[in-house]
Amino acid sequence: MKLNLEGLKNRKEWEEKGIILPSFDIEKMRRATEEGCTWIHFGAGNIFRCFPAARMQALIEKGLSDTGIIVAESFDFEIVDKIYNPHDNLTLSVTLKSDASIKNQVVASVAKALKCSPAFPEDYEGLKKAFRNPKLQMVSFTITEKGYATAPKYVQDDIPKGPEKCSTVICMVTALALERFKAGAFPFAFVSMDNCSHNGEKLQKGVMEVANAWKKLGFVDDGFIEYLSNPEKVSFPWSMIDKITPRPDGGVAKMLSSLGFEDTEVVVTGKNTWIAPFVNSEECEYLVIEDSFPNGRPRLEESGIYMTDRDTVNKVEKMKVCTCLNPLHTAMSIMGCLLGYKKISDEMKDEDIVKYIKRLGYVEGMPVVVDPGIIAPKSFIDDVVEKRLANPFMPDTPQRIATDTSQKLAIRFGENIKNYMASDTLSLSDLKCMPLVLASWMRYLMALDDNGEKFQPSPDPLLESSMKVVEGISLGDKGPFDEVLKPLMENEAIFGFNLYTSPLKDRVLEAFASLVKGKGAVRETLHRYVNE
Repeated sequence: MKLNLEGLKNRKEWEEKGIILPSFDIEKMRRATEEGCTWIHFGAGNIFRCFPAARMQALIEKGLSDTGIIVAESFDFEIVDKIYNPHDNLTLSVTLKSDASIKNQVVASVAKALKCSPAFPEDYEGLKKAFRNPKLQMVSFTITEKGYATAPKYVQDDIPKGPEKCSTVICMVTALALERFKAGAFPFAFVSMDNCSHNGEKLQKGVMEVANAWKKLGFVDDGFIEYLSNPEKVSFPWSMIDKITPRPDGGVAKMLSSLGFEDTEVVVTGKNTWIAPFVNSEECEYLVIEDSFPNGRPRLEESGIYMTDRDTVNKVEKMKVCTCLNPLHTAMSIMGCLLGYKKISDEMKDEDIVKYIKRLGYVEGMPVVVDPGIIAPKSFIDDVVEKRLANPFMPDTPQRIATDTSQKLAIRFGENIKNYMASDTLSLSDLKCMPLVLASWMRYLMALDDNGEKFQPSPDPLLESSMKVVEGISLGDKGPFDEVLKPLMENEAIFGFNLYTSPLKDRVLEAFASLVKGKGAVRETLHRYVNE
């Protein structure tokens, strides 16, 4: 079975292998998209292929759209040359479920894949044409937060080149918006789907900075600025996206080969993108979008996407980041490194760790969780614990999750602790595992696992300076540790508040002292804390 339009003609062979094929006329969809594209997406990587593209396919299958998506790639052109073109813009989506079942589906909603760069004039002209079409409703992005930045020197050097000669994505996107403005100032929405808070705001800031710089340089006039600034013409909805899409997995490739699927070769591009004709991903996925579309939109709510207001998007983000996912991830990553684990899913076989994260989420987090209304926090945690973290197919590591922990503690734990301190009805005495998380990070900085063996801590901008604070502490030391740890504990940038002067100070110090008693003390402390 070859992944291309010709290969799909033998439907019976694919379907006998349990692979779901598109039921719509692909060529008809592509012709309709060419005539009146409603959705352009920037960022042709894996998250797009198995999530937004799959949701659009669901709409086409239901007869709710006759057009697909034009995808544009502005960073790694090999993706188009080596993945999209050879496979006729098709993707085999492999959904790896926590119960060990697998869903294989061919995603065919991408009508065209274009390289977004003036260096490829035919492709770039195709994008200009699509932007000029009055029917265009949304332009979405999965290009990472870096794609919106204007501060880097290469962007600052690009801006003076103007809309005709620019080559960075934020400048090219602004230039394409200019094409739409000149064609008739038609309305549309710029929709960031990148995994960062206030993503729409970041995209808007980048576009406006480029446009205003071009106005000063005489490339555009006030009319273009007014167009971009008018939400009835151009909107920048916020969104929250959540779906784990790892690199193509060798085990998945072997499984597909056993079915007779031939296109399992993993491509590693010159820019170190790992990509294949198939995409393996987890089953859980969430996409929440602010419903602000001045030219209408596809019926995204019919495909499982939540459409709501900006405040609710923000609340969903806070629910995930501050309580229901990210704190659990960070807590188990630190503990996993100390206990020698190499896979997150293996940690979920550890009874103490499971109790640890359940208490953090259900018991200590729930009293201060932000409830967005559209997604129940408890149900979200249920999915995290039962389906996501435990999924054996997800090759994530505690070492990767532990990266930049000093930058995460304030938002993932500090906010919750401050809410406890500010409450008239909640008591800090109810917090057992949150203080243990903070103490375990300081124990982690000693770079010794629970057997006393050295390990390499994950990259962190404050790693070197933080490790210096604890370098005089050895396993077996009895303390007191308050003065030694004071430089860390009073750092509000790390914890979000002054831990040293807070009522939680003694509880964190007590936990730290327990963790450094000697070899095996991490396990003993964890077991005791979650079973008391």
